[in-house]
Formats: sequence, C-alpha cells, structure tokens
Amino acid sequence: MDARAIIAGLRDGAKPSAEELRWFAAGLADGTVTDAQAGAFAMAVLLKGLGEEGRVALTKGMRDSGKVLEWDLNGPVVDKHSTGGIGDCVSLLLAPALAACGAYVPMISGRGLGHTGGTLDKLESIPGFRVGLGEAQLRAQMVEVRCAIVAANAEIAPADKRLYAIRDVTSTVESIDLITASILSKKLSAGLEALVLDVKCGSGAFMDTLEKAEALARALVSTAQGAGCMTSALITDMSQPLATAAGNALEVIEVMETLTGTSINAALWDLTAALGGEALALGGLAADAEDGAGRIIDALESGQAAEYFGRMVAAQGGPADFVDRWPDRLPSAPVMREVDCESDGFVVAIDGRALGEAVVHLGGGRLREGDRVNPSVGLSDLAGLGEGVARGVPLCMVHAADEAAADRAVAAVRAAYRIGTSEPDEPPLVLKRVQ
Repeated sequence: MDARAIIAGLRDGAKPSAEELRWFAAGLADGTVTDAQAGAFAMAVLLKGLGEEGRVALTKGMRDSGKVLEWDLNGPVVDKHSTGGIGDCVSLLLAPALAACGAYVPMISGRGLGHTGGTLDKLESIPGFRVGLGEAQLRAQMVEVRCAIVAANAEIAPADKRLYAIRDVTSTVESIDLITASILSKKLSAGLEALVLDVKCGSGAFMDTLEKAEALARALVSTAQGAGCMTSALITDMSQPLATAAGNALEVIEVMETLTGTSINAALWDLTAALGGEALALGGLAADAEDGAGRIIDALESGQAAEYFGRMVAAQGGPADFVDRWPDRLPSAPVMREVDCESDGFVVAIDGRALGEAVVHLGGGRLREGDRVNPSVGLSDLAGLGEGVARGVPLCMVHAADEAAADRAVAAVRAAYRIGTSEPDEPPLVLKRVQ
C-alpha cells in the first residue's frame, strides 16, 4: 500500500478502508510511514473525519501495532478511563473496590496532561511505588492482588505513541476520531472484557460543553463496542474540582481518608460507586448498574477496598503498612498559605483549568516534557460551588515549595473564583449516561 494514496483519498473526502487504516497504523509503529505523512494524515482526519467504521479500524490497528494481553482468569477483566479533570482521583478508589467485588483490573494509566493531574504521578507520591511493571510482574499481580495501576510500556500501542507526539506539534489534538483511537488503543491492549468511561464536562475538563462531551462519549462507546469490548460512559460534571484537593500527595490523602472512613468525600464516593456499578454490570458481576453500585459501596464501607489498595501498594514496591500509617508516609510542602476570600457571598463559578494550571506552576505538573514533579505541592480545602464565603475566610490552602511560588498561586486561585450575591444551583455529578 501507499501512504500518499491513503492521505490523498482522505484529503479528497474518501473514507479509507479498514485494511488501509490497519496498514497505516502498522506503518506508524515500524517507521514505514514518515513523520511528514503522519502529520498530513492527522490533519486530513481532523478536517474530513473517518466515520464510525474508520474509527473502529484505526483503533484496532493501533491496538494491534503492539502487544495485546490475553487472560485466563476466573473473573472478568475490566477497567475505567477518565478524560481528565481537577482533583479526579477516582481510579485510586475504584481499582481496589472492583477487585474486592471479584473483577480483575489491569489499569494502564497516564501522567498529568496539560492542566489535569495524572494517576501515575499521584501514586508515585507514595514512597517506593513502581508504575513500570513488566508483563510477568503484571500477570503475577493480577493473580495475587487482582488489581494494578501501571504505565504503558514501549510494547503497548506504539503506533499511538508516535502519532500522539506528531498530533501535539501539528495542532491536530482536537480530532475526536484521533482522540478516540488514542485512548482506546491503549486501554484495549490490556485485553479488557468491559470498560466504563468517565467523560468530563466543564471548566476543568478538556471538553468544556455538554455537546462536545457527548460527541466524544458516543464516539468512544461505539468504537469500543465495535472493537469487541462491552462499554458504557458517564458524562460527569467538572465545573468544579471533584476532590477538595488538587495535587499529587494531597489527592492521595483524600483517597486514604475516604477509603479508611476518616473523612469521606461524598463526590468521590458517589462517582466511584456510579462508575464501579457500570463496570460490574458490564462484566457480569452485577444484575445492573444500581446493583453494582451497591456492591462497590459495600466494598468501601467494609474496608475491603482499603485492604486491596494496601495489597496493591505493597506489591508495587510501596510500604507494606501504608493503609495503617499513610499520614506518616506522604510528603508535605514546606510552605502553606491560606487564600483569603476578598468579599462576602457565594461561590458562583470556578475556573477549573486555572486551578489546574496553578498546581502545574507550583511544580505539581509538567511545563515541559521531562520536568520533575514535586509530589507535595498543590491546593487543599478548596471551596466548592454554592458554598457561602465571607471576607477573610479561606477559599483554599496553598502548599508550595517556597514563598514566591506560594504568592503566585494565591493570586491564581483568587482569580479562578467568582463570588456573587445569590446562591447558584449546583449541577448534578452525573450529567448523562451513554451506552
């Protein structure tokens, strides 16, 4: 086949065949397709689209460009993916809760992207925690612990790794076809039987409107189903941070408080139950999503989810006593500063993207590839939408490496909050279900 002919056809409005898209994905992985051709392909897809059959074919081709795991376990292999938000640490609660309910969860996760935090960065704030497991280690952990949260290795969807880097420098990141193929090629390489998607919508999400979020959710669900994986999606609110903290160790603290019952975050709890209920129903471990949500709640309330989390941490190199001694095991920042509100009223709007960027500039994310992440910095005790505030009352607490960084973060947080005189309606946590 010829990359030029495929690109020319796309340019002129023709839809590539499944065979052509599989060939192109293989060419991305083995170098047959040049960088220039990959960039032209990405731009043509952005402008012309692939259609549903083309999305499925490209996704499967990118998945099959590397290693695809197969399992022989006595339960369903399930997972969850979030499109990213602020304070979104659900994966750390959900993976062990699903394992406690009889599922196997080989969760391939990512690092922070733009203004959104990354699950791997959060877990690496736990001393010794390793996200780079080999296949043999992952298989052993599935048998012994039933859950793992790991980074994709070089053998997982190499076509996506190459195309993603090219999209980033050719202004083609926004293509729903390419976003869908990128997300699902990595997820489906884990050999999943069921997948639940959390598509975020609002000021802290990549999709800022319900219309955009629903378009992505429908593309993801139909493509995953077309590739043979039982899938549903929840479109969830990201007009405010999900947790009351944003930052790696600070979010782990909130997870541990919820897992151990020390101080339960209702939004984290409810969304974990909703997503887990979907996953258990899709995997055949619950009669329906409502029944599944009840099982997840039982796993959280009984302490079983916390037990599985502790086993996962120990298996991946963290402290064996982490669940019992987590307050002593996590790093803390040397500078803490309250962000005082400057007027009386109610929180009527929060710029989630601005809060995420504040965490990144504190050192909790990456401004450039290869930057080291400071696990201790971030924001805690964040005021939520509709909360009554008064002059001099803190909107949040800044955790910083030095005074200058704290000053910048205080100004950024104040600018991210809008205070009004009337209490606003708080949006529902789950906006829509797509199946």
